[in-house]
Formats: sequence, structure tokens, C-alpha cells
Amino acid sequence: MVFDFTDKVALVTGGASGIGLRYAKELLRNGVKAVTLADIDPQFGQKALKDIEEEFGPKKAIFVKTDVTDIRQFEDAFKKTVETFKNVDILFNNAGVLNDAIWEKEIAINVNGTINGVLLGLENYLKQYRQGSEGVIVNISSIAGISPFAFIPIYCATKAAVIGLTTSWGTPEHYQRTKVRVFAICPGVTTTPLISDMSGRNLGPEYETIMIRNVDTMPLQPPEHVAKEVVSLIKTADNGTIWVVEGGKPGYQFVIPERRL
Repeated sequence: MVFDFTDKVALVTGGASGIGLRYAKELLRNGVKAVTLADIDPQFGQKALKDIEEEFGPKKAIFVKTDVTDIRQFEDAFKKTVETFKNVDILFNNAGVLNDAIWEKEIAINVNGTINGVLLGLENYLKQYRQGSEGVIVNISSIAGISPFAFIPIYCATKAAVIGLTTSWGTPEHYQRTKVRVFAICPGVTTTPLISDMSGRNLGPEYETIMIRNVDTMPLQPPEHVAKEVVSLIKTADNGTIWVVEGGKPGYQFVIPERRL
């Protein structure tokens, strides 16, 4: 069954700038009714709303100031989405930080924030207020969640956690009771503010040296490519699956071997 975007509403965390805003716009291009931009930065939020109105017309988006580490603020974003648009069908757990120098905050946003989103979406809002037969949660991990990167070990751990959350919540038992499909995306190095200046975002000078030797060898891709691939995957990606989008190439499924085999 192919997911139909008609009359659907999406909530995108970290949606006011960077790749999050690209996800929101690509969803609108594919026919969703509206999007909620849940983001910590009101200044970016108002600019993003203006951009969306200029391209797609009025009443296609709202901004809700949201710290995803605070489950009450996160729930407020869901509540305002339902109050404004009457339904919510898609959640992008996109908000993230790449900065091992502030690793406590990095873990709180990347891991706790994703958990908050799945708990709210799968157990309540997508379960109760979706417009169609199923809801969809897209968890944004990273190639750093499935491959080692010596200069950002804590970031890698947070994104590996997103994989574990996705594969465990993306099991038949949870889908059968909620009708919410969960899958994960692992983007490669993408030209967004997250990676525009990596200096100082690690655990010290020795890590910085390792980073300098490694970053320049990685293939880059524009955020628009990732957004197109991810929105396309919403239509057909199976529950609990993991997808890599890297180097500007089509996304492919990453399969973790079954340990008992």
C-alpha cells in the first residue's frame, strides 16, 4: 500500500531551518494539507513561515516554539497542530545537535527528544488524530549511527540509539496495536548548518586533528536531495526499516543481520 499525502498533516521538529525546512517544503510539494514547524528558534520560525507562504500560499504552516527535550512543550506542538488543522499524520523526529563538546545536551536532544516524539506520536496523537488508515514516524539518524566516526563518538552513540528505538518500535506488535509505521533515515554528510563549521564541536584538540584528516574525504550532498528521497520513502518504506541517503545517490535499505542466523 502506498501512503497518500492528500489531506495529511505533518509535524517537523527542527523544522524552521536547514534540512528540517526542506522536509516541510517537500511534503507540501507532495500534497500534504499543512505542516507544523516545531523549533527552538522563533526568529527562524517566522522567516520559515514567510518562505512557505510565498511558495505555497496562506494557512499551510504554523510555527510552535518547541524544546524537544521538554515533553510538555513537545506535546503542546501536537495539541496546536490538532487544534489548527484537525489531524496529524506524520512526525519527523528531525531536531538534532552535532557537538560532542556539549554532550549532555547532545544526548538530551538527539535521544530524549526522539523518545519524546515517538511516545507522543505513536501512543497518542498519530494513533488518535490521523486522517487516514495509518500514521508515519520518520526518525532521523545518520550514517554516524551505523558506522564509526572516531572524532565524534558521542554523536555516533546518540544516532545509534535512534536506530535501536526505530527497530524496536518498528515491530509488528506495535504496528498492529497503533497502526503507526516507524522507520529511520541515515543521511550522509549534507551541506547544512549542522556541519558548516565543525571546529570545536568535539572533545578536544586530538579529536580535532582526527576530524580534519577525515571530513574532507566524505562525499557531500545538498539537503534538497535528502528531502526528496525521504519524502518518497514515506510512501513505501516498511515498518522498522533503516535507509541510507548518501553522496547524492538514491536511498538504499541498510539491513542489520539477524543475530540468530
